[in-house]
Amino acid sequence: MTMRPFDILIAEDNEDDILLIREAFETVNMANRVAVVRDGEEALAYLRGEGPFSQCPFPGLVLLDINMPKKTGLEVLAEIKSDPRFRPLPVVMLTVSEREEDIVRSYEQGACSYIRKPVTFSRFLSVVKEFELYWTLVSRVPTLKR
Repeated sequence: MTMRPFDILIAEDNEDDILLIREAFETVNMANRVAVVRDGEEALAYLRGEGPFSQCPFPGLVLLDINMPKKTGLEVLAEIKSDPRFRPLPVVMLTVSEREEDIVRSYEQGACSYIRKPVTFSRFLSVVKEFELYWTLVSRVPTLKR
């Protein structure tokens, strides 16, 4: 069965984590195109197609860090899920936070998954492989437009 690749938006402010994510995605040969924004306001502007993001494709999935400047990941998640255009968009929280209140709040606000960033590259690579299998072979994402 051939799956249609979808675009992934990564909202992450840590350059080391961005490199780690990109390298892991390349290592597992993910066919999905990846765009990166570095703060919560950029994430929302990207989704709305504002400014420099006006020609960017709408993503099929968002990977959202909790601890970001300008707007936290939880604030971004709340805005995504309060907008009827974006509500069906799958949002995965990808963060270092192990705080139970962050996990609970993420799910209460509509996150479809909460993944803690592993510390080592080899562990992160295995998480990305499982992630890729789930999102490309098991799960289906809606085709949304702005």
